Amino acid sequence: MARRPRRNHSAAFKAKVALAALKGDKTMSELATQFDLHPNQIKQWKDQLLDGVSDVFEDKPKSKEPEIDITSLHAKIGQLTL
Repeated sequence: MARRPRRNHSAAFKAKVALAALKGDKTMSELATQFDLHPNQIKQWKDQLLDGVSDVFEDKPKSKEPEIDITSLHAKIGQLTL
């Protein structure tokens, strides 16, 4: 029996599956057959969704770029020019 190649799922698909698991309309095995996934994978995505829900309501916006210390960069440029 040949192994299935590794699949990479998009974030939208993971969210869709996790929300379906949170609804509770279907069992894990029914969701697994519907989305062609293992029930453990659905459980992991559901737990990740529940852990990250509190981040949605935080007041501080998340910046994707790290903080850059400009003064240290200017000092470094000064050292390199000398």
